[in-house]
Amino acid sequence: MSIKEKLDPNRIPQHVAVIMDGNGRWAKQRGKDRLEGHHQGAKAARTTVEAAAEIGVKYITLYAFSMENWNRPKDEVAGLMSLLLSSIASQLGDLIKNNIRLKIIGDTSLLPPDVFAQVNQAVQQSQNNTGLTAIIALSYGSRNEIVNAVKNIVADYKSHPQDIEKFTEEDFANYLYTKDIPDPELLVRTSGELRISNFLLWQLSYSELYFTNVLWPDFSKEDFFEAVYNYQQRERRFGKTSQQIANLK
Repeated sequence: MSIKEKLDPNRIPQHVAVIMDGNGRWAKQRGKDRLEGHHQGAKAARTTVEAAAEIGVKYITLYAFSMENWNRPKDEVAGLMSLLLSSIASQLGDLIKNNIRLKIIGDTSLLPPDVFAQVNQAVQQSQNNTGLTAIIALSYGSRNEIVNAVKNIVADYKSHPQDIEKFTEEDFANYLYTKDIPDPELLVRTSGELRISNFLLWQLSYSELYFTNVLWPDFSKEDFFEAVYNYQQRERRFGKTSQQIANLK
């Protein structure tokens, strides 16, 4: 029996976030250029989106390029931007065909103009799709997201400071890139690293964390299903006791 067949269809996480890590190590182990690792990683991303759609996940967020990644060698950054352009161009047709909606979160103002234009076009062309929403975290940093949210909150409430007393967590969430997107129930990180690397710090407050030693280019559908299966074996208490959770069933 495959892992997919073991999954409880009634306990599929609505939103899965993924830190796609290990492209560089994968390439180094094989004596290849780092960009070859990124090319293989792009294939793994496509496979993972397909796997999520197959089991009924509604949202998947892929951490593709962080704010810190801008500090990498210029040739690697340029190669990643080129790979992003080619990936969007080659996969947009399949996204539309498979009813997948594309969304981008991050500071896209930092993207090269040609990359920004193509990304925005892909988002617009898929905006009416009603199936899985594939969210690409691009030029994204969670601390930056939170700081920008605070700046906008201050600007909005400056003329009515008394209203801030009524400000809630839900109000704050509406200032984040992920407005109108449910928080992830599950975070998956590949390559054996045990950290979340400035990714969705607010949104991951109650997410289940799953770490695997598999390097991202080798991450398969079965690996994704294994992560979801592991998630389904856990008890999510949100600060309550096991007995309280049992009484709710």
